[in-house]
Amino acid sequence: MRAVHKISALALLVQLACGSQAAAPTAQTGLDLAGFDKQVRVQDDLFKTVNGAWIARTEIPADKSRYGSFELLRDQSDAHVRQLIDELAAKPQIAGSKAQKIADFYGSYLDTSRIDKLGLAPIQPLLASIQAIKSKAELAAWLGANPMRSNSPLRVFVMADAKTPTINGVRMTQSGLGLPDRDYYLKKDDARMSKARQAYLGYLSSLASQLGHKDPDAAARQVMALEERIATVQWDKVDNRDPVKTYNPMSPAELATMAPSFDWAGFMKNAGLGDTPRITVSQPSAIAAIAQLLAQEPLQDWQLYLSLHALSTFAEVLPSPLREAKFAFQGQALTGAKAELPRWQKATAETNAALGEALGELYVARHFPPAYKARMQTLVNHLMAAYKDSIDSLDWMSAPTKAEAQDKLSKYVTKIGYPEKWRDYSKLEVRAGDAFGNAERSGSFQWARMVAKAGKPVDRAEWWLTPQTVNAYYSPFNNEIVFPAAILQPPFFDMNADDAVNYGAIGAVIGHEISHGFDDKGSQYDGNGVLRNWWTPADRKAFEAIADRLVAQYGAYEPIPGKTLNGKLTLGENIADLSGLQIAYKAYQRSLNGKPSALIGGYTGEQRFFLGFSQVWREKSREERALQMLTTDPHSPGEFRANGTAINHDGFHQAFETQAGDKMFKPAGERIKIW
Repeated sequence: MRAVHKISALALLVQLACGSQAAAPTAQTGLDLAGFDKQVRVQDDLFKTVNGAWIARTEIPADKSRYGSFELLRDQSDAHVRQLIDELAAKPQIAGSKAQKIADFYGSYLDTSRIDKLGLAPIQPLLASIQAIKSKAELAAWLGANPMRSNSPLRVFVMADAKTPTINGVRMTQSGLGLPDRDYYLKKDDARMSKARQAYLGYLSSLASQLGHKDPDAAARQVMALEERIATVQWDKVDNRDPVKTYNPMSPAELATMAPSFDWAGFMKNAGLGDTPRITVSQPSAIAAIAQLLAQEPLQDWQLYLSLHALSTFAEVLPSPLREAKFAFQGQALTGAKAELPRWQKATAETNAALGEALGELYVARHFPPAYKARMQTLVNHLMAAYKDSIDSLDWMSAPTKAEAQDKLSKYVTKIGYPEKWRDYSKLEVRAGDAFGNAERSGSFQWARMVAKAGKPVDRAEWWLTPQTVNAYYSPFNNEIVFPAAILQPPFFDMNADDAVNYGAIGAVIGHEISHGFDDKGSQYDGNGVLRNWWTPADRKAFEAIADRLVAQYGAYEPIPGKTLNGKLTLGENIADLSGLQIAYKAYQRSLNGKPSALIGGYTGEQRFFLGFSQVWREKSREERALQMLTTDPHSPGEFRANGTAINHDGFHQAFETQAGDKMFKPAGERIKIW
């Protein structure tokens, strides 16, 4: 749903705050009417009508690059997690227990005085291991053995195989850049990206200076040049979304034949994957070219590259000059943030990353009552029924493909709130006062846990997000939709709000995740999670023709001057937004059982549905962050998620009686409908 992108059950309403001033949603409707801009007509701009006053009066907090519904909920979730950790830290815990590990991991990360006192001593063994590399074979071995300790132009993952999704396979992908995307290196005529490149050079120079390099600026240019060579051979974001193009299974021998200049056997053995019979290579041409770079570029260049990236990887648990340099680049230059997140909030995020389900178990016990899960399951059931009806009524799809689509829908699995079984952290060692060591051991623990899955059956009970994460997702391999506890709060889900707003908010989110199974990417997997074409050629062609219209619509939006949305990159999310809203509206109408909706606060139920939907996408963003998202994020900005979907919805035009001349008006024949 969002990048991917994470509340108290007793707190019935989220405060949509402007600094310290809060505007509480009206309990009866779940709408924050104080955030509405009464000077803007819904018929001209749904997003600004619902969010304009909030946007006008709200300053993005100094420690944020973007601010809105998601960030407000994340702050609240973090605060609740912090309270849980503080309670654990307030009393002695049994050594080796989850409580001890949580408290000590968090406490050591907070202790910046000790981190500063230790200096670079904790990372010296890692830096020494890089300098000890004497040959390209040893370089390959080091890259395999240290996947979590520095950046690498090659990444290996263990995940469900796309053609045999019941078994975990090994996948290799391109990586290795310090800037957000290859475009930052290659688009030389883009002034904003040029500014980011200069900031990155400055950051690399700072890292080299901390290493004691005799010419930090020259070192920075050297690493930057190497990364530009990597960027030049990488695939772009659009090609990387294609599950067929990126599914290229091969044996180790075939990989070695494709890229003979790299010691793949040493790399895989040291990664713990030496017995792997098959590797799925996501970007064959890029992987082959990167292997060539690893062979041809001087060993000293790669050692410098790995050393600087190691410092960057662990900067937050190293002395203050490194922490400050990292924020100046990744925070200020790339996202526009004016101040760092509070250290406690960074500590919460890192503890969540290391021990997320151990914390999640505590979070759910306090903040997620059974009534929430039951209400959500009811909503999901209604959305699934509406989707089933919608597939039957499609006029562009033939009966054989409809049957396949219905089969897939019937096999959806729904996960709500939290996993059925909790993760085992017994093998993770956490020491008080050892922030760097804890970070290193956490990375190694996660890697070992992942590698152990290779070749084994997929655990369908596993979650990819923790309960305290404000997000949701669809997995094409498991054919499942997942809604963590933390997103089931206002403005997404309000136990006190009327059904219209809940259907427009969380209902559209549910519909969004269901629709991912039928977007341009998810629709290439069948009901068993197998990457398989279950479409007739004519139906696929009809689907793609409709999708092309959506690409053109979103490609015309210009979030920042001179920068339009990438309609192909955002297509999957835009399809999910469009279809999710359509299905949520049908489910809401079904819930009325043929009766007219109630008039509340001067709005009909149909109107409240769309107002609640728009409220979910409330946000404002700094330009630097907007540029990064436009380049890398498959989601459209909130304004276009609200307006771009509603403008295609017959129900919106009926509810607000739009007419020719209204900015949100779109002739019925031109409205885009997919599912």
